[in-house]
Amino acid sequence: MSPPLPDSIRSLFRSLAPAVDFCSLRLVEETSEYLTVRQDVLQPLSTGVDRGAMVTVIHRGGCGYAATSDLSASGLTNAIARARRWAEASAGRSVVDYSRISLPRPEGRYATPTPPSSLPSRRELIDLLMAESAACRIDSRVVDWQASLWSVSTSQRYLTADGADVEQQFRYLVPNLSVSTSDGNDTQTRSLGGQYNGYCRQGGFEILEQAGFHGAGQRVAGQALELLAAPNCPSGVMDLLLMPEQMMLQIHESIGHPLELDRILGDERNFAGTSFVTLDMFGSYRYGSELLNVTYDPERPEQYASYGWDDEGSKAERAWLIRDGVLERPLGGTVSQARSGMQGVANARACNWNRPPIDRMANLNIEAGDSTLDAMIGSVERGVLMDTNLSWSIDDSRNKFQFGCEFGRLIEDGELKGIVKNPNYRGISATFWRSLKAVGDRSTFSVMGTPFCGKGEPSQVIRVGHASPACLFGNVDVFGGA
Repeated sequence: MSPPLPDSIRSLFRSLAPAVDFCSLRLVEETSEYLTVRQDVLQPLSTGVDRGAMVTVIHRGGCGYAATSDLSASGLTNAIARARRWAEASAGRSVVDYSRISLPRPEGRYATPTPPSSLPSRRELIDLLMAESAACRIDSRVVDWQASLWSVSTSQRYLTADGADVEQQFRYLVPNLSVSTSDGNDTQTRSLGGQYNGYCRQGGFEILEQAGFHGAGQRVAGQALELLAAPNCPSGVMDLLLMPEQMMLQIHESIGHPLELDRILGDERNFAGTSFVTLDMFGSYRYGSELLNVTYDPERPEQYASYGWDDEGSKAERAWLIRDGVLERPLGGTVSQARSGMQGVANARACNWNRPPIDRMANLNIEAGDSTLDAMIGSVERGVLMDTNLSWSIDDSRNKFQFGCEFGRLIEDGELKGIVKNPNYRGISATFWRSLKAVGDRSTFSVMGTPFCGKGEPSQVIRVGHASPACLFGNVDVFGGA
């Protein structure tokens, strides 16, 4: 984990802070390393170090930002001056009157908990990737394969000129492995966690064990070959059993993005789109069946987007967004809450030091139910089990969608049957969640996520967590690739 950011930056910033209504500094330092073995060949090592700060000034109702990688006295002085000029230029001309918004002044510390066990050396990690890569070569129809490990360590410090001081340290690990097979007429790919790196978590190298990385090469290659020989998924209206690797994408696109408050307010419409959700829906709208319970939960220590405070300084606490199927609360930070008059959550987040915070998903989870996997399968007369996202498409209001998965299995008369390839389904967010028939218990629950959620102008790609059990839906339009 990166060392804590120095206290000297605090005294320097406060000595330079101007006489304005509000001034903050958000300092970020991030180191990363990416190891990849493709087709048994170690790829060039990718490492990165990134360090800089964002200054925010609010004055006379206007707000200005300025970012800098020069953390010297002259660099910070210049950034503060630019931020102040923007604040003064925007005063009286902005959609938001920032003089009416009271940003918090927090103090505290947060750190990813990591086991005290010794960490593997880089050589040991490369040997592991090489071994799993070699294990993928179980058949001549395996035409491409790779294993990778991405580790990131981040230190953040949030300061205000009048007393706030929050330090947060994070450690992320993202393992992945994928195998492609081909018989000359068809190509199928199977992966560990999906193309969006679903097994991403905070913590140490225990995440490799949690993700089932050891032994994954042969297992994933075997499934890719099974898909190659499998028939196409049947088409029709039937039951759909989604496993956590696909539930992650379903939650992300058809609950997470529609509930982002700045999107509902119209801020994102010419880039990331709007939302079918409107402000008057909160408190009464039936988003899903009575089995649907969704929380914003930044307090799960192992989850990818857990933290103590968001990037506006708001304390992060678990909150219900949807309870017993009824929509209760949006995903909106302090500024969006003030604009809308609604209670939100601490989810104003920036992807790095050179971007301002905007409303973003963090850990958005479906709470476990009481159905076992066997019980859900046993209740299905005709349906398909689908796992691991392969493709996605959804309209600008995050309503009409079509998703494809890597892996499917038929369910007939309460029993799992053969594997099917190219399984897809479509629906409408506003009605899809009302077809939820059963929610899996803790034995079906998995902590997933993605490092690649894009939004904002200028663009921001951020880390998001999604934990979910397996879920069963009824009367879904399912189709195959034939």
